[in-house]
Amino acid sequence: MTERHRIWKYGDGVNTDVIFPGRYTYTVTDPAQMARHALEDLDPAFAANVQPGDVIVAGRNWGNGSSREQAVTCLLAAGVRAVIAASFARIYYRNAINSGLLVIACPALIPYVQTGDTLEIDTARSVIACAAGEFPFPALPESVRGIVEAGGLIQYLKSSGSRQSSA
Repeated sequence: MTERHRIWKYGDGVNTDVIFPGRYTYTVTDPAQMARHALEDLDPAFAANVQPGDVIVAGRNWGNGSSREQAVTCLLAAGVRAVIAASFARIYYRNAINSGLLVIACPALIPYVQTGDTLEIDTARSVIACAAGEFPFPALPESVRGIVEAGGLIQYLKSSGSRQSSA
């Protein structure tokens, strides 16, 4: 299944303190409130204008820095469908999958898109399509696709457990 998504594009080295400002870490706990602060120090227009289904396209090392889960939660609560980057910080990548946020490493795509462009993600074929063409990405393991489709690791495990107990 493919869907068209609007792009928000950012550069290299966007860390978790920029994705969700550290000054709110212990005072803002509601996901909807977290969404209001997503990327506010990098792009003040983001939180007010992001729409459900939008995607972030970024450069190298997206999500480096501390392992705060709020940096994933705020994007999910804002309606972000996926983050496509040249590369990810390892802990951010794992936190994203555990929370059900689709993360795709596709460095070849990055120079060909800008904020406001649209793209399509086909996870079954492992291809991202945009005006410049199709860009393949490494196939997501079935378990990762299952976790993202279930809405996160906890939901995935709950549904896996119910399938096993009914077998």
